[in-house]
Amino acid sequence: MLPKMLAMLPAFLAYFAVAIALIAVFFLVYVNVTPYDEIALIRQGNTAAAVGLSGALFGFAIPVANVIAHSDTLADLAAWGAIAGVIQILAYLVARFTLPHLNEDIPAGKVAPAIFLAALSLTVGLTNAACMTY
Repeated sequence: MLPKMLAMLPAFLAYFAVAIALIAVFFLVYVNVTPYDEIALIRQGNTAAAVGLSGALFGFAIPVANVIAHSDTLADLAAWGAIAGVIQILAYLVARFTLPHLNEDIPAGKVAPAIFLAALSLTVGLTNAACMTY
C-alpha cells in the first residue's frame, strides 16, 4: 500500500498545487471585483464581509474539488477552474443586481444580504460542480 501511495504522491501534489493556485487567483480577483475591502472589514470584525467572502470561496472550491475528482489532466483542472471562477463572479454580480445596496450593506455589517450572497454563491457552486461531472 505504501509504495502505491508514494507512486501517486507526485500527481496529488500537482493537483493540490494547481487547486491552491486557482483558489488564490480566484480570491484575488474576487476581492478586487467587490468595491469594499473584505480583508480589512474582516479584520475589523465585520461578520457580513466574512460570510459573503466565505460563501464565494466555498462556492468556487466545490466545482474545483469536483473537477479534481473527475479530470484526467491538470489542463482540465485549470480550464474548468477558470470557468468556475467566472461563474462565481457572475453570481456576485447577480446578487449585486438583486440587492442594489449590497455594496453599502456589507461594509455596514448587515448580515442578511451577506447570507443571501453566500447562499447564492454556494448554490451556484453546487450547480456548477454538477454540470462539470463528465
